Amino acid sequence: MSDPTPVFDDLRDESEELDRLVAESSPDRWALSTPAAGWTVAHQIAHLAWTDHSALLAVTDADAFHGLVEKALAAPTTFVDEGADEGARLPSAELLARWRAGRTALDAALRASAPGARFPWYGPPMSGASMATGRLMETWAHGQDVADALGVVRTPTDRLRHVVRIGVRARDFAFGARGLAAPAEEFRVEILAPSGDLWTYGPEDAPQRVTAPALDFCLLVTQRAHRADVDVSAEGPDADRWLDIAQAFAGPPGEGRPPKGGAE
Repeated sequence: MSDPTPVFDDLRDESEELDRLVAESSPDRWALSTPAAGWTVAHQIAHLAWTDHSALLAVTDADAFHGLVEKALAAPTTFVDEGADEGARLPSAELLARWRAGRTALDAALRASAPGARFPWYGPPMSGASMATGRLMETWAHGQDVADALGVVRTPTDRLRHVVRIGVRARDFAFGARGLAAPAEEFRVEILAPSGDLWTYGPEDAPQRVTAPALDFCLLVTQRAHRADVDVSAEGPDADRWLDIAQAFAGPPGEGRPPKGGAE
């Protein structure tokens, strides 16, 4: 069993980077609209705080977490927005403090969890490492929305390998979410890391392949950029189709982002 500590550390570091981005922002900048329709910077941070709290309950209080699942099932199309709306109404300093406290408690709970433990979630149960990987993906993706709203260009790091891995593993889910049969064969995926390393997935001799810099691939699979605006290449019809529908997140297909040129 591999040591989950590195992903816990990466989640902490990703959260702290986003924290620095918003900590000194004035209340009016917390009210700026982000690329997610109807969501301000405050909504993005509130959503992260809300989801961290859900993850904390999943790790520490399964019965309480199942209560959250029941609420989600009762309002499947609105419960995420409702959680973000509630937090976004708080003063920015209070919301920031709540997010910090929640993610600190989740970090401690994950590090204290028993090796091999699995925790309930809105989908299949997850290991501590998988829970942290999912939280990192969300933190990075919602952090991108915040950065876009604030007009900040973030420097990509090799923490993106966790987002890449989820995006690759979610290939078949992306097809299924749209009622499409997943390709029978694996693709070769080659991703150039910010450090210059090459991250590879799938057989080297696979006839269908995807190549991209890590940042561009992550923007695509988290639907933070339109395919027309990223440097992601496909060889083969199924691989090409995947790039049109890729998503690294659970749930129904997202609307994604429109192309910067305004026409698809």
